[in-house]
Amino acid sequence: MSLDFDSARMHNPDLNEEHDAWREQLRRFIDKEIVPNVDTWDEQGFLPAELWGKAAAFGLLGLGYPAEYGGTEEGIDLWHRNIVSEELSRTSLGGLPSTLLSHGIGLPPVVAFGSEALKAEVIPLILAGEKRIALAITEPSGGSDVANLQTTARREGDYYIVNGSKTFISGGMGANWFTTGVRTGGDGMGGVSVLVIPADAEGVSRTPLDKKQGWWCSDTATIYFDNVKVPAVNLLAEEGHGFLVIANNFNGERMGMCVMMEASARVCLEEAVAWAQERKTFGKRLADHQVIRHKIAEMKQQINACQAMINHCTREIIAGRAVFGDIALLKVQCSQTMEFCAREAMQILGGIGYMRGNRVERIYREVRVNAIGGGSEEIMRDLAARQYQL
Repeated sequence: MSLDFDSARMHNPDLNEEHDAWREQLRRFIDKEIVPNVDTWDEQGFLPAELWGKAAAFGLLGLGYPAEYGGTEEGIDLWHRNIVSEELSRTSLGGLPSTLLSHGIGLPPVVAFGSEALKAEVIPLILAGEKRIALAITEPSGGSDVANLQTTARREGDYYIVNGSKTFISGGMGANWFTTGVRTGGDGMGGVSVLVIPADAEGVSRTPLDKKQGWWCSDTATIYFDNVKVPAVNLLAEEGHGFLVIANNFNGERMGMCVMMEASARVCLEEAVAWAQERKTFGKRLADHQVIRHKIAEMKQQINACQAMINHCTREIIAGRAVFGDIALLKVQCSQTMEFCAREAMQILGGIGYMRGNRVERIYREVRVNAIGGGSEEIMRDLAARQYQL
């Protein structure tokens, strides 16, 4: 059986000609506009500003968003989004989607819960690639503990006064708005709300987090709010409903990460197989050594399991039967598979795999951010256990 990147996807009955056409068009765009620049962007630590305009013109930024705001919603389903995650992962540049597509987690709350005036102000500019938006939930003191947010928003007439800070914010340095979790009430989930805060508001400041193990080109920041005055009309949903607004994002964010991790594991498999077929040791190919063959077989086994579960969860989400616990466990499975495949591929490549400028080395650097971001493996297991009423 072929081990190439597309082999296991060719027989997915859920994919039709439109999905295949989207993949083909997207792959051409990525091969032209992104692949030749991967090493440069990774080393320089940022993406060029013109990339947003190119991605918008191609239709990548507007995929799945309402046509009235400049998006393409009709005929788009979760499989199209999965294809985006798969194809971007072929580049091995994990920091690319976390920045270029940061609106994928910052914008859906606005679409779902914003006022008509706020939607009209924000969404078209984002989808046109002229402005950017980032999700600002994580705090220095709380990590993924959304129910214990410390950033406060005090209502004063037609405004909220916001104080606090956020950290590890993807797309944070270049964002024009922050979809921000704040505390408007008492302790716990019931006191959490979400505000869309303009980045140019007085009292907003930010510093780059550029000393990262991986995701070097990712625009990551710490955001500070010092008596920031935010119009009350920028509240999403109602006061105290912030956890619902935030949780509405969880499935989409985690599924996107799962698909990217599985695809990254597949990249590692591809690189390992190609090298094992080419490299000779002790008078024969690496691929002819049983220990190497077994490594490759186990990589394929774990990737297949991830893909089967991704397909299952995708179908359940489309059918409106999403199980949060299953998606949480899928994220654990995919992060562990990515880590295993990156390690085994590195072992097979040997010294060449340790050198910068190859896909396995880059993916190996980015294992931990995937295992932690979007909810750590430990939190995902506990979430699943609680959903299954254990």
